[in-house]
Amino acid sequence: MFTQKDEEVFVFTSIDDVQSRLTAQQYVSNRKLATVVFLATRMNKPILVEGPAGVGKTELAKVLAMTLDRPLIRLQCYEGLDEAKALYEWEYSKQLLYTHVLREKINQILDPAQDLQEAVKMLREREDIFFSENFLVHRPIMQAIRSEKPTVLLIDEIDRADEEFEAFLLEFLSDYQITIPEIGTLRANTIPVTVLTSNRTRELSEALKRRCLHMQLDFPSKEVELEIIRLKAPGLGEKLAEQLVEVIQSIRTLDLRKAPSIGETLDWAQALVILNAPQLTKELYEETISVIIKYDRDAEKVLAHLGVTGEATKNITNTANAASYHHGHYH
Repeated sequence: MFTQKDEEVFVFTSIDDVQSRLTAQQYVSNRKLATVVFLATRMNKPILVEGPAGVGKTELAKVLAMTLDRPLIRLQCYEGLDEAKALYEWEYSKQLLYTHVLREKINQILDPAQDLQEAVKMLREREDIFFSENFLVHRPIMQAIRSEKPTVLLIDEIDRADEEFEAFLLEFLSDYQITIPEIGTLRANTIPVTVLTSNRTRELSEALKRRCLHMQLDFPSKEVELEIIRLKAPGLGEKLAEQLVEVIQSIRTLDLRKAPSIGETLDWAQALVILNAPQLTKELYEETISVIIKYDRDAEKVLAHLGVTGEATKNITNTANAASYHHGHYH
């Protein structure tokens, strides 16, 4: 197991310390999540957080970076992602430039060679000049392990990457190191706090899961979501906040293409503050539904569920279709 001898000052002193410091950054966590974070930082293990979109998985990494005052390095996963974009790649243009500049010197070195075979042997003895870390382009994972200062590494939506990509991560997740055939093994200068997130669009490999501490993060309970709104939307009245949470929690029980995220709940709360709304009404549902619902069929289901029917449902289809908000993950 990878250990770091100079890691004497622990980033968190206790589970309660994790909770209080996350709360100070307006991130509401339960004791289970705080325990996983605490253990991960003590055991130098990556954290794998799985759950539906919009429950605060990505935000956890961002808040940890703020809490620990560390740079956040983010690798956004996607189909077709490979090691050249995630770990490292050779800067061939730079190698060619150096070869051209040093051409005369190379000729001098090879001049004593009696034949081609001997010239090749002489080149091999010096190939480490052109295959060194100086010619590597550091991608996010390499940036994290070669950083002289501790970082937080977010490997976001790992389930979007191909299954084959997971194999590239195993050495890093186990030992915080990367082996490059031309150079050898590069170990981490500092251990990054590593957070992987997954929306569970596919099952991750057992090999990857074994290397992480696992946390399932679901939509919050009514009480927790109300606490989040109090923290992040203090301008919303208590009764309206309670009504909003009741409605959101009810909407999430429907069979929707995309249930409202916590970020969209907060957007709706902010919209109601701006509109100076005293309470939720059928008219407000119709006028603001596009803040929380992004698909027309979902909007129809939600409005019917809330008792808004007829012309209102017809009008809302275009409104929901036109919504173009881009939301991060909040918690």
